[in-house]
Amino acid sequence: MSQTFDRSDRDPALSWRVLAVLNLYRVSVPLVLLGLYSLGGARGIGVKSPQLFVGACTIYLLFGLGSVIFVRRRLATATVQTILQASIDMVVLSALFYASGGIASGLGILFLLPVGGLAFLLPPRTAFFLAAIAAIAILADTTWLQLRGDADATSYATAGLLGVVLFTIAAAASFAAGRMRESENLVRQKDVDLANLAELSQYIVQHLRESLLVVDATDRIRLINESAAEILGDNQAVPGALVGEVSPRLLYSLSTWRQREHGHDAPSSFVAADGARVIQPHFAPLGAAPGPTLIFLEDTSLLAERVQQGKLAALGRLSASIAHEIRNPVGAMSHAGQLLAESANIGPDERRLTDIIQSNSERVSAIINNVLQLSRREATKPTRLTLGDWLEDFLDEFCETMQVRETQIGIHEEDGDLEVRFDPSHLRQVVWNLCDNAMKYGEAREGISVEINLDRLNPSNRPYLEVANHGAGIEPHAIDRIFEPFFTGPKGGTGLGLFIARELCQLNRAILLYEPRSGGGSIFRIVFSDPQRWEE
Repeated sequence: MSQTFDRSDRDPALSWRVLAVLNLYRVSVPLVLLGLYSLGGARGIGVKSPQLFVGACTIYLLFGLGSVIFVRRRLATATVQTILQASIDMVVLSALFYASGGIASGLGILFLLPVGGLAFLLPPRTAFFLAAIAAIAILADTTWLQLRGDADATSYATAGLLGVVLFTIAAAASFAAGRMRESENLVRQKDVDLANLAELSQYIVQHLRESLLVVDATDRIRLINESAAEILGDNQAVPGALVGEVSPRLLYSLSTWRQREHGHDAPSSFVAADGARVIQPHFAPLGAAPGPTLIFLEDTSLLAERVQQGKLAALGRLSASIAHEIRNPVGAMSHAGQLLAESANIGPDERRLTDIIQSNSERVSAIINNVLQLSRREATKPTRLTLGDWLEDFLDEFCETMQVRETQIGIHEEDGDLEVRFDPSHLRQVVWNLCDNAMKYGEAREGISVEINLDRLNPSNRPYLEVANHGAGIEPHAIDRIFEPFFTGPKGGTGLGLFIARELCQLNRAILLYEPRSGGGSIFRIVFSDPQRWEE
């Protein structure tokens, strides 16, 4: 199969560099030859035909200068310029060779660099053809000079040897060019494969359901996918950002993990940028320390839902088995309270006590029903509520039942028309539990024991209700376990209050979060689902 000159299988930049080097040669050679000729310092140069020698040098110099401009400005393709330069080189160098007296002048070596350089750019057959033209030109000049008596028979041997050298150089240049082209194609293919692999890896990382990012030794984000950026904050969590500026809690967990020499102790969790999720980070070193670290961000709400399925099943069996036993004595107490309230011999104080018995009996029955509903995951009955109005009614009942002065509970409401969708009985049980715990474990400051805040999260715009108190708060080692069933604090209890509260929130498409309060104390935040996004 014939092989044609195709610059597409070569590096264009390399071709232009080779042509530029050859142009320097074409400019330098005539200048040097004209200098030697004018000084008479080189014996035999231009002696055969001075006019032809000077004319050929001038043409070669002008052609070299013109080629410099052509190459710099890319006025013609590399293919065209290579063919043109090869043609001019053969004609001009043959004229210089003849004008200086042939092989005896030693100017035959001028063919070596053009033949070798152009053979580097040409296909093998074309390169050998160029070497053959140069060798024929040298033999033709030698024959003509020998016929005119200006050369002896030994010149043929020198001319033949020079022709062999030209073919050898052309073969070596073509072989080197071929090997270089193979290497270039291999490197180019590797580059394409690496680029495709990088794109594939980037696509996979960006579309993974798992949230991950890579942080270097200077705590700068080097890689982050969309899921992790959503958790940390889309506007700030970008490659190049400092982790401490994006999420101080994540930086604290990372520093703690490094100080433990990559221990397996789980770092503390933190709240996502939207304020509606609790995130558990997991770390893995990439290479030797100090080096980059791979961080997985796990949404604990999803993990907790999977882990607690077994606990919910056990709770369901337990609640179903004891519901009847609890309801009977509660019903008896409620009935006795009603009979006592109907007695004509009781006074106002006793009547108030019977009211408390009746209301708490009803509350216990409601709790039993909620636990059963929770264990069975029955559908809720969400109602559109105005939080401010609902909270006012709730506090009246709570303060009367718990014998708490209303001044002990501080309310901060930024939006008076804040609406949520929640099952009223569920919301009552959750907030009652939170307020009761805040009173029980907190400390009064300036006469206020519990603070309730109503507002919207930024930027998710989801409404929330916070129950906060002052005091010692929750021990750091217990923070990740407070929502587990049957986990009790130092003051005892059933260990079901916060667990049921969080599960009731999840049933209503909300989430219950905890975070330590600055200065001591606790904050429990109910983040409601935006009622505008609920399906009717």
